Amino acid sequence: MSDFPIVETGPDVTRQVLSDHSDLMVVAFRFGAKGAEGALHNHPHVQSTYVESGRFRFTLGDEVREVGPGDSFVVPSMQTHGCICLEPGSLIDCFTPRRDDFL
Repeated sequence: MSDFPIVETGPDVTRQVLSDHSDLMVVAFRFGAKGAEGALHNHPHVQSTYVESGRFRFTLGDEVREVGPGDSFVVPSMQTHGCICLEPGSLIDCFTPRRDDFL
């Protein structure tokens, strides 16, 4: 159980830091409805994403791919990325270094 708060990041989308260290952060993003969006963005952190549940259409730079439970991938530093929820579910993201803006 995380002591960090659940933060609403958009319609039907929440974020909760699960654990953090100056070099690494683990964060759960929960999408509660089909069509919920993780807006396109980029950041200097390297990110790995694990699909815990649900289905998502991800844009990773110029590539678009659909992912489901058990899939994972890495987002390089400064690569534009985002997703659309196809079936409600959860993503577990790891960031290195940690996202201080999430604290």
